[in-house]
Amino acid sequence: MNVGVLFERVQDAGFPDGYYYAHIPTLGLTTHGLGIEGAREAALDLARLWLAEKHAHGEACSLAAD
Repeated sequence: MNVGVLFERVQDAGFPDGYYYAHIPTLGLTTHGLGIEGAREAALDLARLWLAEKHAHGEACSLAAD
């Protein structure tokens, strides 16, 4: 699956240092993780879960899993 991900350092008071948001604009999703790599992994997991949920409900989706 290939989708663009935008990373943004979390600056909210409730988060420890080093966390990043991972925004997936194509899917309208946002998650977070520790460091860029943690945020990237969280985004990949979330996109896979989103895609599985769409398929489970028989909804059409133009994205294909790798």
